[in-house]
Amino acid sequence: MKQIAVIGSGFAGLSAATSLASEGYDVTIYEKNATPGGRARKFTAEGFTFDMGPSWYWMPDVFESYFNRFEKKASDYYHLVRLDPSYRVFFSKDTVWDIPAKPQDLNYFFEKEEPGSSTKLETFLKEAEYKYQVGINDLVYKPGLSVTELLDLRLARGVFKLHVFQSISKHIRSYFKSPRLIQLLEFPVLFLGASPQDTPALYSLMNYADMKLGTWYPKGGMYEIVDAMVSLAKEKGVRFEFNSEVSALTMNSTKVKEIQIKGSKSVKVDAVVAGADYHHVEQHLLPRQFRKYSESYWQSRKLAPSSIIFYLGVNKKLDNLLHHNLFFDEDFQQHTQEIYESPQWPTAPLFYVCCPSKTDETVAPVGSENLFILIPVAPGLTDDEATRERYYEMILTRLEKLTGQSIKPHVTYKKSYAHRNFIEDYHSFKGNAYGLANTIGQTANLKPSILNKRVSNLFYTGQLTVPGPGVPPSLISGQVVAQELIKRIGQ
Repeated sequence: MKQIAVIGSGFAGLSAATSLASEGYDVTIYEKNATPGGRARKFTAEGFTFDMGPSWYWMPDVFESYFNRFEKKASDYYHLVRLDPSYRVFFSKDTVWDIPAKPQDLNYFFEKEEPGSSTKLETFLKEAEYKYQVGINDLVYKPGLSVTELLDLRLARGVFKLHVFQSISKHIRSYFKSPRLIQLLEFPVLFLGASPQDTPALYSLMNYADMKLGTWYPKGGMYEIVDAMVSLAKEKGVRFEFNSEVSALTMNSTKVKEIQIKGSKSVKVDAVVAGADYHHVEQHLLPRQFRKYSESYWQSRKLAPSSIIFYLGVNKKLDNLLHHNLFFDEDFQQHTQEIYESPQWPTAPLFYVCCPSKTDETVAPVGSENLFILIPVAPGLTDDEATRERYYEMILTRLEKLTGQSIKPHVTYKKSYAHRNFIEDYHSFKGNAYGLANTIGQTANLKPSILNKRVSNLFYTGQLTVPGPGVPPSLISGQVVAQELIKRIGQ
């Protein structure tokens, strides 16, 4: 059997490895860290269990489709709960919205804010459903190797309905006038790593995923998905080597002949799937003459944000929080400008709080709460402890004020995570958290390629290539690259 090395055990790496092993390849995943999952790892401390990265479970059909490929179901591995309300939005202490999960409740909610908007919402989401069906079933499974992929008859017929060349900001404003409704509909774009003005209206498909398909939670935490994927991978014969950082790719003519494990051994390979950071693999593991892109190319890419994350254990139950909470009490435009247009530490950032202990009693000791606080910030910033502490004080003060309770004196466990941690743990380019921004100029075949034409047996997968950032796209990315490897390497 042909020997395939997969670098990295994030969602894309696990997906690619399992897809290849199920087709008869001998697959080994080499993981830099001690546990699988990449950015979706977890850790435990003082009775708390923290998911380190992804916390939103959207697009359940993508997960189901993945497991179905191997004659499995998601429910074979974990139990999903739909959240209702889906999440809470704080515009101020006195203006707090709970976003309902049921369509009829959502229509009533919109109508109350802006008369006539419920009918517009139905039309808006109907268009978004079309984009979702075309985007998730067709576009995201394209390998992004040629513009001819986009000449598919269904795509050609629907190109104007996809609104590829219009921004989502303009698209939303053509339907709604309420600033709060507009902000609510623009928020999912933050997961795509660009401002609403720079994101194609195609991505209103995210609003369909949010408001129609719903927000879910796998009991036990998001790491349950990683456990499920690892279990399935092992069932298909994938081997795992942890604490095994790939430090170099050794070439023979136009092929990778060996991978070098840091401080250890060399391993002969027939092909490599790079699920680690694309920039790191290309610029640091490949000899210069085999690189597809220059360093100046990478410096010109528009990256999705980084994040400051605080993992907090609180020794009392908290009021006025749901599982997911968005804090829009400051200027959205200023914050996005300080991420994308003039990168700097934000003046008064918006932030997000996940409190999974509201849904799952297993993630915190009895009578306690588990808090995950995330602030989107620009990549490439200088990250130091003083800066982290300043934002901790700022955000906890606002959180206490907006929820009307004392929190800081009850924090018994605290850990922060930002740029330098993303770099140390994942070799993340500029310490970004989400990958490459889904701007108009970085969509489909305009993203860094899954292939390097100078190296015939090296393939790339993950959030810096097609289809883009996020857990469902990473799952799909692994499947796409596996199909391309099979086509080009053979069995």
